[in-house]
Amino acid sequence: MQAVTQNITRIQTKLQELLKQYNAALKDVSQQKKLVITLQQQQLHNEQKIRTLEEQQHILRSAAGNMNEKDKKEFEQVIGRYIREIDKCIDLLKE
Repeated sequence: MQAVTQNITRIQTKLQELLKQYNAALKDVSQQKKLVITLQQQQLHNEQKIRTLEEQQHILRSAAGNMNEKDKKEFEQVIGRYIREIDKCIDLLKE
């Protein structure tokens, strides 16, 4: 009978340890998810900053007059996109 009690106590102890490990793992997963979200937001911010800097670079090259054909085409495409967006906004304001 005492052996059975010892086995039950040993099992309970192991279960408590496993429960602690499980809770620690859950906490770690939660922290990792928060970190992933933070890093994704930071990546989006960095991508937006890169786009802005690239646009500024195109504008500066255009103003300086030293753009090659590829850069001119890219710049014209960017300007075209802006014009289309402005046209959409004007159409929405007319409604």
